[in-house]
Amino acid sequence: MIIPRFQPFDTAFSPFYFGLVQICPEIALRFGFCMYFCNRMSEHISIAIDGFSSCGKSTLAKAMAKSLNYSYLDTGAMYRAVTLYALKQGFFKDGLIYMEKLLGSLGDIEMHFEVNPQTGKSELFLNGKNVESEIRSLEVASKVSEISVIKEVRRKLQAVQKEIGARKAVVMDGRDIGTVVMPDAELKIFLTADGEIRAQRRFAELRSQGKDVSMAEIHDNLKHRDHIDANREEDPLRQAEDARVLDNSEITESEQLQIALGWAHEAIQHKKSLIS
Repeated sequence: MIIPRFQPFDTAFSPFYFGLVQICPEIALRFGFCMYFCNRMSEHISIAIDGFSSCGKSTLAKAMAKSLNYSYLDTGAMYRAVTLYALKQGFFKDGLIYMEKLLGSLGDIEMHFEVNPQTGKSELFLNGKNVESEIRSLEVASKVSEISVIKEVRRKLQAVQKEIGARKAVVMDGRDIGTVVMPDAELKIFLTADGEIRAQRRFAELRSQGKDVSMAEIHDNLKHRDHIDANREEDPLRQAEDARVLDNSEITESEQLQIALGWAHEAIQHKKSLIS
């Protein structure tokens, strides 16, 4: 029987591997192939995209995941789902949150993503119901920052996000991905855009969904969310020290994607060089 040599593991596993060859060649062969394919999988990277609301984080993240054949996780949608649940349960009243009721109900919240076979897009389900459209409403947008500052909510959702990030081959966007959820991500992107452009994009998005909103409402909402995101006590929005900044104010979505993919391929090649 010919026992293959698996270059990435020769140095570390030679004594064990070639000792196993002498005892049981069949097991050695299986072990070698297993380690080889584990190594191939380890060539994948994790990509973290952070930034303020309406900078186009999800648009970029989805496009990158599709191009790289990676998984995509919309962490913002998860916080929106908790916000929608709180609204429906009446946990908001007179500008305040019934904290005790919300925290006592966290165990009742189940969410998952499913790919819509008609659109090919991932949609969020909350306790068995598709709420993808509902979580994008201005009402939810106006309250989500208040929910996202709650430590218990963040820890519940971050635990799921960290588990997914550890598997690699994932693109994740949010506000604390590169600093908290995936601090070891091989590529971190901090997305930014001019404030007026962000407002125009958000306005166009909501109007395209048939929602009756004014530009003044959009400006107020973005200003409110920016303040809370940057100043909350738990995991405030920060640019990671090793993040690459991408300002998409004056470039197209296609140009933005090409820049980001260029960075991703650089990171992938760098990782390959470390394990080869």
